[in-house]
Amino acid sequence: MARRLYRPKRRINGRRIGVYVLLIAVAALFVGPFLILLSAATKPASQDVFGFPPDLIPRPPVADWFREAWTTIPYARFLVNSVIYVGITVPVYLVVSALTAYPLARIAFRGRGVFFMLFLSIMFLPGELMLIPRFLVMSQLGLTDTFAAVILPAVLSSLGIFLLRQAFSQIPDEIVEAARVDGANEFAIFWRICVPIVAPTLAVLAILGFVSVWNSFIWPLVVLTSQSKFPIALGIAYLSGVSGTDVRGLAAGTVISLVPVVIVFLLLQKRILNSMGGAVKG
Repeated sequence: MARRLYRPKRRINGRRIGVYVLLIAVAALFVGPFLILLSAATKPASQDVFGFPPDLIPRPPVADWFREAWTTIPYARFLVNSVIYVGITVPVYLVVSALTAYPLARIAFRGRGVFFMLFLSIMFLPGELMLIPRFLVMSQLGLTDTFAAVILPAVLSSLGIFLLRQAFSQIPDEIVEAARVDGANEFAIFWRICVPIVAPTLAVLAILGFVSVWNSFIWPLVVLTSQSKFPIALGIAYLSGVSGTDVRGLAAGTVISLVPVVIVFLLLQKRILNSMGGAVKG
């Protein structure tokens, strides 16, 4: 008879089980509200939405509330407006942040530390504090109730400048000096060498900027008066006013507005993981 190979039994690691339980609990905490929202958007009128414990399975699932949300308000117009806001704001925001952060990280000039501290101090100011000054500036420029009034204040972010400044600072000096020896000017070093290196950080900022602009509500509410210029966040609020207590239609409209955010995250998640991996290695 062939001898049986001894295989040691794997011991159950209590710490690993605890980590898995914690991760599942955190995932449920973040995914749970979205599942409840999606369930409410697909439940028929005969099924209770506010039951406890929550019944997440629609019986049967219906798409009527999505059609109702789409037709009750000019939903397509609001989506197009948000795409315009995001499509202009995010690229300009990335360019402005990179052009501002690079000198703060790689170029020595008088007052550099003071400028950096000023940008850091802006990070701690609540956004509501800037509403009145921004509105007064837009009024003086005659830009109220325009697309520019929503876009211009969003293209400068102290958080973006801070993160990119840190990313540019971590680039080894040997790489930059080698480029200078080869005859590259400062803009070539910035565009051809430094920007590709900090691309993961730019991807993270692109997602943060996209979510911020897409979900922007307070500032458009203050500066816009024409419904034809409303972004999707204001459109959802308008839907809640039109539909009243129609929770299912409101949930369906909210789910539609979340789809672009999920798509953008899925497209850029590899860049985010690369950025996290680089931070761990550093």
